[in-house]
Amino acid sequence: MNKLQLGKSELEVSDIALGCMRMKDLTKENAAAVIENAREEGIDFFDHADIYGGGDSEELFAKALKLTSVSRQNLILQTKCGIRPGFFDFSKEHIIASVEGSLRRLNTDYIDILLLHRPDALVEPEEVAEAFTELETSGKVRHFGVSNHNPMQVELLKKHVQQELIVNQMQLSLMHTPMIDAGLNVNMHNDPAVVRDSSTLDYSRLHDMTIQAWSPFQYGMIKGVFVGNDNFPEVNTKLQEIAEKKGVSDSAAAVAWILRHPARIQTIVGTMNTERLSSIAKASGVQLTKEEWYELYRAAGNELP
Repeated sequence: MNKLQLGKSELEVSDIALGCMRMKDLTKENAAAVIENAREEGIDFFDHADIYGGGDSEELFAKALKLTSVSRQNLILQTKCGIRPGFFDFSKEHIIASVEGSLRRLNTDYIDILLLHRPDALVEPEEVAEAFTELETSGKVRHFGVSNHNPMQVELLKKHVQQELIVNQMQLSLMHTPMIDAGLNVNMHNDPAVVRDSSTLDYSRLHDMTIQAWSPFQYGMIKGVFVGNDNFPEVNTKLQEIAEKKGVSDSAAAVAWILRHPARIQTIVGTMNTERLSSIAKASGVQLTKEEWYELYRAAGNELP
């Protein structure tokens, strides 16, 4: 499993991470098998959020970890906060309370990385800064970042927080590419030219902020999986062709497409199936050519200008 540096931190982590949103649906024993399988494949990064399963996914992860031989010190645990029923909340009070809850459920003394989950329109960055400093000083959180934020929202936070924001977790897949489309259709009168994210990808590269790609197999806003979906024959035909050439699964080829980008994007995969995870993990060792990358991009329905 290849490693990448997260932002400007000292963390060297697997370029494929396991998203634990669906872990709540497993038995403790099955969850333990998933954790052990991930480590056997070289995955050391586990992504959580306080809202995943209403906290049940974090709690089950901790219980399952006790059944394994895996040490907490050999894992990177990331969690997220800020989404509440019907609204978003980046208040100091909520951030700290959320971290306390995650620490308790994960049965750990510290969180490696805390992300602000979705932008809060009523954010007061001074409060965020106070919360981050208190959490860092107490040793409860070691690194910080955001999820689904555009560059100006990041800049607003950076004006006040003292810590580096090392990660921005964004939706990205072969069938969801707005952050790439706009950069290829500069000054064009077509829909792909619309800049929907304020050039997050270029901003992240300029400021050494790691993009984490969530939902790498989804199309639209979590409408469903495109891999193996008969509604997307062209992209699946091309995925199969490249997958056979590389000796990996179609899903691994889809992840390899993300990993090929020079921004060194970390991919969050959410499967709880150990065989599928093992097949996807092989994407880390696949190197697509430029031609193959663009072939897949075009097969996904994108026209080059």
